[in-house]
Amino acid sequence: MSATTTPDARFADTTPLAASSAASSGSEPFPSGPVAIDDHSRAFSITSFVLGIASVVSGWTFFAPITGLVFGVLALRRNTRDRALALWGVWLNAIMLAVWVLAGSLAVAALGFGALAHLWAF
Repeated sequence: MSATTTPDARFADTTPLAASSAASSGSEPFPSGPVAIDDHSRAFSITSFVLGIASVVSGWTFFAPITGLVFGVLALRRNTRDRALALWGVWLNAIMLAVWVLAGSLAVAALGFGALAHLWAF
């Protein structure tokens, strides 16, 4: 090894050039940094809130409130910035789900009592 070249001088020119050319050419298929989860949790909280409002307004049955409830819980577990929307979505969907479960159980009870009364009459 000669006295004029040092190991640092040999590699100083190639390392920044290689790093900058790889970054500028777009050769990386995925971003190298962490992906922001907050974008997904914000979409989850908005979806939960919209499904809750739509369930209340249009009287959607079983599947929309369950889906909205799941999206709201996922948004809350991911520590979303839109916590108020997620909470409103969870509460609206839970209330609508409880209303439909109560209405369904009352309908089953009414049919059961009607069938029992019909059998007792004979």
